[in-house]
Amino acid sequence: MHDHNTPERLASYADVLAGELPDTWTSTHLTAGAKDDLAELADHIWDLDLVASSLAEHSLQQAAVLSRSDGAQLVLIDRHDERDGFLLAAVAPRALPDEAYRAVPEPNGIALADDPFLSAEQVAGDLLVRYDRALAQVRHNALGGIQPSQPDRVVLTWQTDGSVATAPADDRAGTILAAHGFVQDPHSGIYRLEGDDSQAQARALREIGPQLDALGIGTALQHPAARSAPTSTPASMPPAPAGTRTPPARTR
Repeated sequence: MHDHNTPERLASYADVLAGELPDTWTSTHLTAGAKDDLAELADHIWDLDLVASSLAEHSLQQAAVLSRSDGAQLVLIDRHDERDGFLLAAVAPRALPDEAYRAVPEPNGIALADDPFLSAEQVAGDLLVRYDRALAQVRHNALGGIQPSQPDRVVLTWQTDGSVATAPADDRAGTILAAHGFVQDPHSGIYRLEGDDSQAQARALREIGPQLDALGIGTALQHPAARSAPTSTPASMPPAPAGTRTPPARTR
């Protein structure tokens, strides 16, 4: 059984694991001195099984947070039994409302062996698959009819009040949207362009197309009622007429 009081061991394991997972991950080590951060992290661990049981008996004394470029997070913690290795769990997004989690199964965590290279294969083929599925569900629930964008396409959705809303996949598109009058909701992450000034709105939509295209990001325009995948539209887009959770388990 390994020494749980050796923080360097958990941090080193997390660094190797982050480097072996698909996509780009970084690792941040939280030590016993970061009590508030550890308490907040424990509140957002998305688990009702193995990890929740461990946290019910052993409060977090340290943890390593693995963060992906799209905001997804995993948390690596010590296990308190006779076996070597660690426990790994998903972290629920902090910004989404509780209603978004309704009827979404928890992507429960897993136990990892002492070898981070073998564990990376296990994580990629199991926990990450379930986590990404759950993330997609809660993010879709939070959008309220706005279709999420992809890294290579921004989907713009007309709203009944004449505004245009979108949920870009990353900050590259978000920066361009914000520069042209879109305002981001801090809770849902949705960017919205008001339709009070139709000429200004049309100008903004025309201007963002070429700038997104220069980054390899296409654009699509749709109405909320659309059910099929939206059809890509040219970079310069005329505006359409205006006017036309059970929360995740959180244990300490």
